[in-house]
Amino acid sequence: MSLSKVENRELSSRKDLDVIISERECFELSGPSHLTSIDWSNADHRRSAAACFVQGVYIIERDRQENRQQSEALAPPWWNFLQFDLHSQLIDDADSCVFGAIYKSKHPPSQDIPSYVVAFRGTLTKGNAFTRDLELDIHIIKNGLHQTSRFETAMQAVKNLVASQTSKSNIWVTGHSLGSAMALLAGKRMAKEKIFLDSYLFNPPFLSAPLENIENPNIKHGIRIASSFLTAGLAVAAKIKNANQQRNTTPEDSFLALAGWSPCLYVNPMDHICSEYIGYFEHRKKMDEIGAGGIERLATQHSISGVFLNAIGKESHEALHLLPSANLTINLSPAIDFKDAHGIHQWWRCDQKLETRVYS
Repeated sequence: MSLSKVENRELSSRKDLDVIISERECFELSGPSHLTSIDWSNADHRRSAAACFVQGVYIIERDRQENRQQSEALAPPWWNFLQFDLHSQLIDDADSCVFGAIYKSKHPPSQDIPSYVVAFRGTLTKGNAFTRDLELDIHIIKNGLHQTSRFETAMQAVKNLVASQTSKSNIWVTGHSLGSAMALLAGKRMAKEKIFLDSYLFNPPFLSAPLENIENPNIKHGIRIASSFLTAGLAVAAKIKNANQQRNTTPEDSFLALAGWSPCLYVNPMDHICSEYIGYFEHRKKMDEIGAGGIERLATQHSISGVFLNAIGKESHEALHLLPSANLTINLSPAIDFKDAHGIHQWWRCDQKLETRVYS
């Protein structure tokens, strides 16, 4: 039986999509060809390198799914060109998928070059990893990523690596999307132990209404101000309650414990998953300008959902996005669509218009 014209078009479209996907997985076709040598003291080069380490994890898992082995494997060039070896893979015990990797430097010891890099991929929509990845995405929404077996595996790997090294400053953690949430959480855990790891977080999830998408700046600013006053008010109420119940630790203590750690965040304004980081940090400056800096300094240590739950006596988990400081890089180049704005590929390209802001 011959295929209809519609079926032929659909088949052709799927084949075209497969070609595009394979091209994106191939370092020779999609990698940072402009980087003929890496200057590890250059912030742009470090960003590109970190993104390639993450891409390597994506392709390790895709190689596994497609049974691409040895010379057919597409993953190794993503770290080989950086003069790193694949030290170990991190495997989810729930579905046996590769979600992370540890890379080891082949360079002579250097202050600028990491000795090891721990990288985590984000959600894969192809293959048998999707169901488990989606489950982890839901845990992020519920602020429950720290309770998952995948994060426990990741955290143990980071702790073991840190314990084995005399120089803690020469270890990087990096990730994209779901993977950046894992890297961020691991980095926060280590920072609370006064171990500050260089962290490169691409499109990290920020769970909030996408206020950055509101075009009217007055409306957007007004909503943020109202939210800050509400959050601060609830935080004060919760603090009084905690004092009455003689609790030894508070959310403020947890927040202040991160002082001294400034992760590098990479966000795109057209990506609603991470764009709210722009407003989260910029709003602090605006509140200072109107004389409400104290209110914002209290509000920024809390999520409104967290303080609400605390105020009514229910347990809440620390929101992932709460950070006292960061180096925030914003991609101001136009994106074709959401997929383009959320993709890892933008972060090693040399034709992007990037703006970096330091918040402390």
